[in-house]
Amino acid sequence: MVQTIITAVIILAIAIMLMGVRIFFTKKGTFVNTHVSGNKAMQERGISCASSQERDAREHVSPIIEMLKSDNL
Repeated sequence: MVQTIITAVIILAIAIMLMGVRIFFTKKGTFVNTHVSGNKAMQERGISCASSQERDAREHVSPIIEMLKSDNL
């Protein structure tokens, strides 16, 4: 039982090291940006994340509402 656990821990440690070779052993090692806004193909298509779309929608004010506010009706 103990030998199985030790073997599993060693295999996991080796797997983590192999997955992180670029990150651990290079000067410019960074994690890949998996966010939608960090994807160049998505940016070219004009696709952004839901958070950005919501923020943009809240910042947009309808011109009609602005006209009604300024008319003192």
